[in-house]
Amino acid sequence: MDRSAPVEEGGSYEVTIEDIAREGDGIARVKGFVVFVPNAKVGDEITIKVTKVMRKFAFGEIAED
Repeated sequence: MDRSAPVEEGGSYEVTIEDIAREGDGIARVKGFVVFVPNAKVGDEITIKVTKVMRKFAFGEIAED
């Protein structure tokens, strides 16, 4: 894993969804690092759990309360 990513797999982060990707996933940023979050809408303030970290972005899911 690239150590420059400010998120880690399995980690939880408080984020705001800022945009929607072409595929329909919400886009959040953690310290500028893009995280794609399915089933999220622009403006959602949510806790996400990171499921996969890539070199330039990550994937997450909305954390269950």
